[in-house]
Amino acid sequence: MIMSRNNNTPTVPAASSALNTFKMEVANELGITNYDQIDKGQLSSRQNGYVGGNMTKKMVAFAEHALSQGQASAVNSASPPSGRARVIATNRVSKL
Repeated sequence: MIMSRNNNTPTVPAASSALNTFKMEVANELGITNYDQIDKGQLSSRQNGYVGGNMTKKMVAFAEHALSQGQASAVNSASPPSGRARVIATNRVSKL
């Protein structure tokens, strides 16, 4: 029996549903319909990578836009509690 190796847990567990919805929207934009029902093992690594890569690209663009609009507090409150992202976000705002 094959065991799942998925150790990815959202930093904010309440965001899990929104992230899944976002994933389906991005997959649809890329022409992969019914992504939630497809066995991901039947897709190529490239196809699965496109979905995750485009999600990341859109989230980074969102954060950059928020920072450029002076909304560092929104980005900081959404950052992981590690503190490193908060320092980077603060430094970027001060440079703008």
